Amino acid sequence: MVDKYESIRPFNKREAIVVRREVFADESFKKALDYLQMGITLEELKEESKTYESHYDFQVAVPKRLLEFISNKSTSHVSYHGIENVEKNVPYLYVANHRDIILDSGYLQLYFFNYLWPTSKIAIGDNLIQTPLLKNIARLNKMFLVKRGGTLRERLLNSKLLSEYIHYSLVEEKESIWIAQKNGRTKNGIDKTQQGLIKMLTYFDEEGKDVVQLLKEMRIVPLTISYEYEPCDQLKARELALSENEKYVKKQGEDFNSICTGLFGYKGEVSIVIGKPLEKELDEIPSDWRKNDKILKVCELIDAQIHQNYKLYATNYIAYDILEKSDEFSDRYSQAEKDNFVQYLQEKSVIEDVPQEKMFDYLLHIYANPVKTKFGKILINHEENDW
Repeated sequence: MVDKYESIRPFNKREAIVVRREVFADESFKKALDYLQMGITLEELKEESKTYESHYDFQVAVPKRLLEFISNKSTSHVSYHGIENVEKNVPYLYVANHRDIILDSGYLQLYFFNYLWPTSKIAIGDNLIQTPLLKNIARLNKMFLVKRGGTLRERLLNSKLLSEYIHYSLVEEKESIWIAQKNGRTKNGIDKTQQGLIKMLTYFDEEGKDVVQLLKEMRIVPLTISYEYEPCDQLKARELALSENEKYVKKQGEDFNSICTGLFGYKGEVSIVIGKPLEKELDEIPSDWRKNDKILKVCELIDAQIHQNYKLYATNYIAYDILEKSDEFSDRYSQAEKDNFVQYLQEKSVIEDVPQEKMFDYLLHIYANPVKTKFGKILINHEENDW
């Protein structure tokens, strides 16, 4: 029987046995394990792997250990909220704001680990994991590939295959999925759901059913993650600055650098909030609306929960007040906190290819914009670009 999802899905149980051996035999994996010093040796992992019976067993042995190790090293505190909004063995489509390549979905998995719940599948762009080792680890960790690039026809075919696979995972396999609300991470601090994503989710349907009913079947749950300090803030500000007058072209290895910076860079406090499933809200969308208007409304419903559940820190309020030359939120932080954060921004603003003043301004926007979206101080435009 032909497996139409073989090129994008996680490895099945039979494949995983072989791929695990390949991963554990890879010299780069051994070096990474030695470098991290997580408290387990390669030989211990190999021995432990003989008892693995599922993806979950591998996740507990490797990704869970890694996530906990990184969290303990790079955060001061992680708060988890909202698991009471969902049920343990019911599949949901978690549509999340996207700030970090790995950790946004990683913290949701840690939340599930803490409650001994099944983990979710995770969508990840194939452009982000280009080495065989990274692809193998990703697909062992229940990640499935979102194919980027190609001709217009190839992109449409890939989007349809992705849509079918997401629907198959939720309805047939009854497994939850994490997916970002947009193509790529939020660079400027404004979290918004792309219409292209919501459209893609419905491509599996060939009978022309109502788009709202199709989305209801997926049990969409908005997911919000907030970082006190964005570990990739400098990289994001630089990219924004260099994109002012021409399209920014990433250099080879830049995505991998972002992954490493996101994993190991300091984050301060982190908050993750599972929102409420969009059921009643979807029912209230008028059936006689045009399809595009319905999709736009779904984007707005997702955004509303993401913005509502976004945790603002002193860093956000300080940046907003400096940017707006106001003291509107001065009661939310101390002078010492302001002085320390300004010094932090000044240090981050010093790079070779962008003037310090421009970098400082972009960094302010990254931290201030969540305040604007939380309090409705900015108009969200859901752009129509491809997901």
